[in-house]
Amino acid sequence: MFWKLAALSASSPVDAVLDKENFTLEELLDEEEIIQECKALNSRLINFLRDRAQVEQLLRYVVEEPPVDADSKRAFKFPFVASEVFTCEIDVILRTLVDEEELMNLLFSFLEPDRPHSTSLAGYFGKVVVCLMLRKTVPLMNYVQAHQIVLQQLIDLMGITSIMEVLVRLVGADDHVYPRYMDVMRWLADSNLLEMIIDKLSPTCPPEVQGNAAETLCAIIRNMGSPLAAKLSGPSFVSRILAHALEDFSAKSGLVYALSVCVSLLDPRRSASSLLIHPFRGQHMHEAPIAVNPETIRAMLPRLGDLFMLLDVMSDEKILPTTYGELRPPLGKHRLKIVEFIAVLLKAGNQAAEEELVNSGTIKRVVDLFFEYPYNSALHHHVESIVSTCMESRNDLVIDHLFKECDLVGKILDAERNPLFSGD
Repeated sequence: MFWKLAALSASSPVDAVLDKENFTLEELLDEEEIIQECKALNSRLINFLRDRAQVEQLLRYVVEEPPVDADSKRAFKFPFVASEVFTCEIDVILRTLVDEEELMNLLFSFLEPDRPHSTSLAGYFGKVVVCLMLRKTVPLMNYVQAHQIVLQQLIDLMGITSIMEVLVRLVGADDHVYPRYMDVMRWLADSNLLEMIIDKLSPTCPPEVQGNAAETLCAIIRNMGSPLAAKLSGPSFVSRILAHALEDFSAKSGLVYALSVCVSLLDPRRSASSLLIHPFRGQHMHEAPIAVNPETIRAMLPRLGDLFMLLDVMSDEKILPTTYGELRPPLGKHRLKIVEFIAVLLKAGNQAAEEELVNSGTIKRVVDLFFEYPYNSALHHHVESIVSTCMESRNDLVIDHLFKECDLVGKILDAERNPLFSGD
């Protein structure tokens, strides 16, 4: 029993470093057990790390690129361990950081445009900021409100996913509700935050920036009831999003991402990343529809004609070889996203939108696509939803159009009589 107790009382390598007369922060960061000791609330270690000079050096490891000739510990190990020390959520260490504006300035200096932004350091920076959002929300938000350039800098770097995740947290699009939450949301709604994010949907931006901008906007929309979500569903913002979608027809990624935001405005349950679709047929067919602001749909109507014209791509020379033959041209993500948008728009039950879809021949074109691409199950999922919604419509114009002009039954019978594959 004596030997067991003696073994349990043995000091850790971290304590051995702390016992030295002149030890350095680097010696501690090099010890494998430092994070474990932080989580165990080793008082000697925490009293050392809470010192302003040590917090500053930890921050420098997190936000400053290592020198070109740095060894692997300085380049990789110390930045990682430094970020982990902060995310141990030790109150006195975090308090030292948020109570000193110079230290907060040092942390957010990572966002400055004239410095490199490696993805690894961006990840460490993001972890520290998210930790502050969870544990030191009020002082962090006070800092951001006093330094509004931070919003612009975050948006300018949102092509880096770690930075985008910080922005999503900042706009309150997660489940974390903190003191003064609604005050901060109203302040963000009064700022030009949404305009700056929407402008990142422009075809002049790289696809990764457009994708992260769409993901951020969809996260805001899913937070129904927030001032930001209410503002985003307004006519001016809807028009702005569609303008970016149709700004350059050759920029297919911008169209897909902008339409993802429009789909979320019509059905906030959907995610921006759902470019392909739910694996089960009819999965969303019987869900209760969400009430959509009529102003949102009214703002979409003037651009629907330009959008639906993109379903016709006879001039596209692309050929996609597949195991069952060549597609000339392939359907493409952009046309699939347009069909998804039509399916969600129809579910809103807006009469003006239904009449636009009928009069423009869009529903007929979508039914034709169903038979032109017989092996595209994602397309078939959306067309099935469109047909089902049309048949359940209270608008006789839609039902008559489906069975007369679209000749749905005749097309199904023709497909039955002329199968693509013979019995052999």
